[in-house]
Amino acid sequence: MTDDDIGFMPATELGPMIRQKKISPVEVVSSILARVERLEPRVNAFAYLAADRAMDQARKAEAELMSGGPLGPLHGLTFTIKDLFWAKDMPTQTGSFINQGKMIAEDSPAVARMYEAGAIALGKTTVSEFGWTGVSSCPLTGITHNPWKHGYNAGASSAGAGAASAAGYGALHQGSDGAGSVRMPAHFCGIFGLKPTYGRVPYYPVGAGDYTSHIGPMTRTVADGALMMSVMAGPHPLDHTTLEAWPADYLGRLDDGIKGKRIAYSPDLGHARVDPDVAKLVRDAAEAMAKAAGTDLIEVKPAWGPKGRPLIMGFWSAHMTRLAQYLPEWEDKMDPHLVACIRDGGKVSMSQYQGMRSEKYAYIAEINTWFEEWDFLITPTVSVAAFPADRLIPEHWPQHPWDWIQWAEFSYPFNMSGNPSATVPCGFTEAGLPVGLQITGKRFDDLGVFQASRHFEKTLPWADKRPTL
Repeated sequence: MTDDDIGFMPATELGPMIRQKKISPVEVVSSILARVERLEPRVNAFAYLAADRAMDQARKAEAELMSGGPLGPLHGLTFTIKDLFWAKDMPTQTGSFINQGKMIAEDSPAVARMYEAGAIALGKTTVSEFGWTGVSSCPLTGITHNPWKHGYNAGASSAGAGAASAAGYGALHQGSDGAGSVRMPAHFCGIFGLKPTYGRVPYYPVGAGDYTSHIGPMTRTVADGALMMSVMAGPHPLDHTTLEAWPADYLGRLDDGIKGKRIAYSPDLGHARVDPDVAKLVRDAAEAMAKAAGTDLIEVKPAWGPKGRPLIMGFWSAHMTRLAQYLPEWEDKMDPHLVACIRDGGKVSMSQYQGMRSEKYAYIAEINTWFEEWDFLITPTVSVAAFPADRLIPEHWPQHPWDWIQWAEFSYPFNMSGNPSATVPCGFTEAGLPVGLQITGKRFDDLGVFQASRHFEKTLPWADKRPTL
């Protein structure tokens, strides 16, 4: 096998080959690192590449394999860590000069669980500064390029994870999602991404965004996402918001199908602007999915849809005020759009914030009540295909000092409500840029969202498509 073959091979195929000693962990890591070395200057997916450490861990994994001892479910497989997560032997820089070179002496629980399962970390992937935006550029690491078109947005804040997955830097990549930061990069890069039910995967330190941040897998196949989730999910004492339940048999029940499920489709949630090429691809894919499931696709305009817009505009800027402390010293080295967002957030009073929270919880209740009538809601993931990464907003959209959210109206409702929501590739624009379809399920039904995503993957396969780099 070539380095490219190994870099793009699903974990569900490569893992058994390692166990059967058809390929060694050292060969796997060496091949992927060779591909990274060849392509990384062009992609720029890594904030920190831990090549020497990865090779040391590969040699250790090979020795354990040869000794015949017990092996974890990810033994010898590689993964990447988003640079918002703690990893005790790598810097956690959060895409900002403020934290350049910062070391933290512990692993985030989701990172530790990957290690415990036998996975080998390649390094830390790039993020937008403090994960604030959906565009793959930041002051510290520069532009992370979309593998499908150089210079174009790979999505964010899990920018490097999305680009690394699409570029064939191994099968498994960790992302997090506070308003779409798993799903947006998955959409722009043509991969699978899941924002699980809130609390399904422990997030530590617990974020300050009023319980909206989720950790999830970013992979080229749905099965790899299910495998990864089975390792990361489950209660943890460091995150008081984690769910009591341990993960379901995501991988074993992946192909159960969705026959008889009630599928709703909304092209705009009753308010969102969507580019025509994106809208057509998503509609055609949604119809194909429903037809393959033997059910009708019902178009809906949920009454709660437009109610999210004023909430996210208020909360997003208000929550960014936690960074206001850095402005006196660091403003000239920060993303100027982030600075504008922080300053607008400072105009939100405490009484206004509390009022927004009351509205938010009513909004959440309305969403979850609506889902009593439906199993899945299909929408676009993002309103636009990739655009130049030096722009916050596509040129043909209304401009604003910081409101990138206007082109990502489909993701944040489910960060607030906590519903599981996945992105699956559904086609390419005439310009050759990927587009994602979003599948959202009832709260706690992560298994159902995996099954629906797998059903769609079998209907319109995508994992054989690779960008030319």
